[in-house]
Amino acid sequence: METLYLDPLSASPELASIERVIEIGAHLISERDGYAHHGIYAGHGQVIHYGGFEHSVKPRPIEYIALRGFAAGKGVRVQAEPDATYAGADVVERAKSRLGEDQYQLLTNNCEHFCTWCVSGVGRSEQVCRCLRNPWVAIKTLFALAKGELHAFRDRARRVRRPRHGLSRSSESLPIPPKADWRIFFGNSPC
Repeated sequence: METLYLDPLSASPELASIERVIEIGAHLISERDGYAHHGIYAGHGQVIHYGGFEHSVKPRPIEYIALRGFAAGKGVRVQAEPDATYAGADVVERAKSRLGEDQYQLLTNNCEHFCTWCVSGVGRSEQVCRCLRNPWVAIKTLFALAKGELHAFRDRARRVRRPRHGLSRSSESLPIPPKADWRIFFGNSPC
């Protein structure tokens, strides 16, 4: 299958026609700042992905998300899988079998590991391998992830309702997010 690039979906009125182009079980990739996010197309405009730390300080489980939400205002491309062991509905069934799994680990069990496992039976992340081979790539990626987390925290803080009882800005407080588990597991790498 040839790699197919779809324009940003966040404002596309042709979303329904784009969904018809994507095959069930396709390995989708959406570029983010500093990394690429991966998911499996389940049909009817739904993607199964590992939520990870996407807009959250607590890792999210493997879950369904709308294609528009998966794209997050970026483009989406279909990853060609010429050596796939599984295809179509079999890939989706494998993805569904892990729905709710909450064992996200940046280096050993992330969204790319999940998708490659669904398609080939072996979890692997080329992004992680690139970072391990080149520390500068790793540093750039970590800064991009931290920047994304700061933006997510800022957006959540802006949504907090301000009290209407005449409190000054200095006496208002923003909610403190739960302590994030930022431990990174440095186990045996497949690279």
